[in-house]
Amino acid sequence: MRALEIFRNHILAGILTEINRRHYTFSYDDAYFTDPAKPPISLTFPKTQKEYTGEFLFPFFSNMIAEGENKKLQSRLLKIDENDQFGLLMSTATADTIGNITVRKMDIT
Repeated sequence: MRALEIFRNHILAGILTEINRRHYTFSYDDAYFTDPAKPPISLTFPKTQKEYTGEFLFPFFSNMIAEGENKKLQSRLLKIDENDQFGLLMSTATADTIGNITVRKMDIT
């Protein structure tokens, strides 16, 4: 199992978890979820429910990963399997993303 803290404009918005390669969850942080001034992180994750589950990495997050030759280059340089979307997200979306979402690896014990 691997997990990422998800930040929106440097404010913790939630936790993205890969339980296995066929089971993912995204859960809003309690403080973020209950604050009406904080918008949802995307239209696909409205703040009408606190936890989302899926069989694939959610498109909102997989779209943050490079494609094509850039993805191949990143995979080679970072020594990450090109099909490991969660690993690529974990390694490449920590800063300087196109949008206002960044991630930080969580240590799970």
